[in-house]
Amino acid sequence: MPVTPAEPLDLASLYRRAFEEFGVTALWSGRPVPDPTPADALAITKSLRTHGGMDGRRLAEQIEGICRAAH
Repeated sequence: MPVTPAEPLDLASLYRRAFEEFGVTALWSGRPVPDPTPADALAITKSLRTHGGMDGRRLAEQIEGICRAAH
């Protein structure tokens, strides 16, 4: 699903969005944490890439980009 300009692009909202949109198909074996760290967010990107289709891959890339920018 494309990101609209009104959507926030912070790590926590992308992490929550991943579980909302891909929880059943790609992240079924995990549970979201209330206050995700960059490590928590990076831990779900492989599953998003593997089982989330093109939309999951794009979301994984956004999460990784934010995590890289934080360092």
